[in-house]
Amino acid sequence: EISACLVGSEMCIRDSLGAYSVPLATALSLSQEGWGLYCTVIYVFVIVPIADWLFGKGKRNLDAKEAQAKEPMRVFDYMLYFNIPLVFALLGWSLWNFTTIEYDAFEKMGLVLSMGVLLATNAINVAHELGHRKGLFERTLSKLLYMPCLYMHFYIEHNFGHHLNVATDKDGASARYNQNLYFFWIRSVTKQYADAWKKQKELLKKSNTRFFSFKNDMLWYAIIQPIYLITIYYTFSYKTMLFATAIGVVSFLFLETINYIEHYGLRRKKLSSGRYERVKEIHSWNSDYNIGRIILYELTRHSDHHYKSGKKYQILDRFKESPQLPFGYPASILISFIPPLWFKIMNSRVPKEMILEKE
Repeated sequence: EISACLVGSEMCIRDSLGAYSVPLATALSLSQEGWGLYCTVIYVFVIVPIADWLFGKGKRNLDAKEAQAKEPMRVFDYMLYFNIPLVFALLGWSLWNFTTIEYDAFEKMGLVLSMGVLLATNAINVAHELGHRKGLFERTLSKLLYMPCLYMHFYIEHNFGHHLNVATDKDGASARYNQNLYFFWIRSVTKQYADAWKKQKELLKKSNTRFFSFKNDMLWYAIIQPIYLITIYYTFSYKTMLFATAIGVVSFLFLETINYIEHYGLRRKKLSSGRYERVKEIHSWNSDYNIGRIILYELTRHSDHHYKSGKKYQILDRFKESPQLPFGYPASILISFIPPLWFKIMNSRVPKEMILEKE
């Protein structure tokens, strides 16, 4: 047990340095001008893929004693919590800079992309992890992190929709075989928002609660997010509000791109009863590249997350049966931006029986 705790401590130190590297790159971006404003983008999409290639994959799972020791370690939770002040401090800094500094169009684009990447990795991704926790405190933090990303409805749709319907046509976040990223963006963004309202109505009906109720989270989201933008408008300016909107859009499109590469082409079988087979290890793409795993809080071990959604990130396992991405997440994201190249690399990797599966 002592050995397991030591392993856990070493992992925590390593992961802390890795998980906070994107905020560090963003802080560097905010202190620069010109090309320097692209530091976050360069770090995530150039340096990290190279580091993934250099440091390779980590295929080791924790043994039972290690997992038992590390699962309750609060330090891993604190690592998540610290993202709240970190993200909002950098967000405030970016809003102030955008309002007070005369950036040209090229610099504005760098600032938008760098902040959008930050919100995707250290806001949405952390919110996703916290949203699967049982405690009210952690779920509230999850919703708070979704706010600047303008994607608060994702909390409902992901937890109550995606995990139920993943790898079927009922799920907007599961990309179909031969569906390119840009059409996926349109379908996923619109369908998930509509599905979130449907799921909210179902939840209200199940609890015998009226539509206009304090328990209607979707109604709260429809109020809170505009208030967030209006507050920026009155505190800073109209242009700064547009900037905040732009970085929110970049962040949730980054999220949807991750959704795209996580489930592309994978389908669950429809049984004779009309129901779908249960979610298995084969219904998510995984990546074992070490650096991407650390930066994204083990999000790349996605099959185990779907297998047991409440399982904490620090003890997620890899499965031999799970289909593997040929590259880490950042490199896969870049490739997905070029549909012909993505199809050429990925289509042959999709199991044939899933391609033939008709809904």
